[in-house]
Amino acid sequence: MTVTWEELGWQRLASGVGRCRLPRWDCTAGLVVGRDAALVIDAGADLGEGARLRTGAEALAGCRVTHLALTHPHFDHVFGAAAFAGAEVFGAVGIDAALTPRRAREELRADAVRNGLDPAGADEAADVLTVPRHHVSGEWTLDLGGGRQVLLANVGPGHTAHDLAVLVPGRSPGDPEVVFCGDLVEESGEPQAGPDAVPSRWPDALDRLLALGGPDARYVPGHGAAVDAAFVRAQRDALAARFGVS
Repeated sequence: MTVTWEELGWQRLASGVGRCRLPRWDCTAGLVVGRDAALVIDAGADLGEGARLRTGAEALAGCRVTHLALTHPHFDHVFGAAAFAGAEVFGAVGIDAALTPRRAREELRADAVRNGLDPAGADEAADVLTVPRHHVSGEWTLDLGGGRQVLLANVGPGHTAHDLAVLVPGRSPGDPEVVFCGDLVEESGEPQAGPDAVPSRWPDALDRLLALGGPDARYVPGHGAAVDAAFVRAQRDALAARFGVS
């Protein structure tokens, strides 16, 4: 029996494209379905969440998850990555420095616990954290089969030094282009600028994001509901004012 996106707790955004709005931190994970391949965007905040994402994604795709894109190196987006064993994992060039060294993992773990993640779960996720094998320095096109191509674009720095966006062109008549923004865009609260943010470059990153998707795309924030280009542009201008940059 075929299940719908909604029955599994996902929101369909276009043909073969959807997102799951996760509990706890209102974090987004995305799914793009090809012919015999599937891309998940971001992996959840711990191994259990990652496993649930993978199960739901594979039920919707009808195949295993073959690709995983990590939009940036924060625990609520990467700590579930080890649940996607066998997938090809992508991230912005340089992301290794924020995930691989022992001190970096300890900092991720501490941040997760500080924000309410169970310490045992944080320990486990940090110990087995999957680091991207493929590093995107400009743009990288993935062919998922069946006419489905996806563009990974290194549009940062901004929210972090390693921000990756995912553009999914429309495939069926009436389908919008969909852009997964990571935490470069947030809808359910003010964009968060932590110690690894690059505030002076963030407005430029949103300019690149808008150029990527154009005026009619649906933009999927790292947290909150999908938005339009006008929302992204307004958030860009608010960040420029907040950080004192043009």
